Amino acid sequence: MVSGSDRRLQELGKEGVFRSQDAERRGISRTALRRLYDRGIVEKVGRGLYRLPTAKATEYQTLVEAAKRVPQGVVCLVSALRFHGLTTQNPFEVWLALDRKAWLPQVDFSPLRFVRFSGPALTEGIERHVLQGVEVRIYSPAKTVADCFKYRNKIGLEVAVEALRNCTERRLCSLDDLWYFAKICRVAAVVRPYLESLG
Repeated sequence: MVSGSDRRLQELGKEGVFRSQDAERRGISRTALRRLYDRGIVEKVGRGLYRLPTAKATEYQTLVEAAKRVPQGVVCLVSALRFHGLTTQNPFEVWLALDRKAWLPQVDFSPLRFVRFSGPALTEGIERHVLQGVEVRIYSPAKTVADCFKYRNKIGLEVAVEALRNCTERRLCSLDDLWYFAKICRVAAVVRPYLESLG
């Protein structure tokens, strides 16, 4: 027979990665969580982040951990390209967009790289994907391509051009979508010749 605390732990385990606050909402105190950690029943994957040892890591593990640690962040740039299959790059960091005025979180579990967005450039084009039971906010393919042109000095123009080509070849968005986000990101003049060559 499964006890109440075991059942709560199993429910948390379905989330893959959980925070101490998630455990408390399920009736497992921080003290109880520390005891579970000391007994090897849960693993610590970062400050305030846990998982069950039986949890299977997937290719999205770092995105899930980033979403749990920085819930207000949005996966962007090279990390979003990788998620959408638009680049051959394999970033060792998770790129996250934050509001210009947001407090910059201190994280210790895996490399994060923050960029500051504001207004519609921050709020438009967000998709919500459930990965390992966790909602992860990721910019859409068209928004990500526009962002890559905006941040071409950080990630390289060739990465942005490759993403644009892959996005249109795979028909993940329309040219109208790309133009819409290019205007939002204020890179319409930069993107125009590339879009015209595709049109």
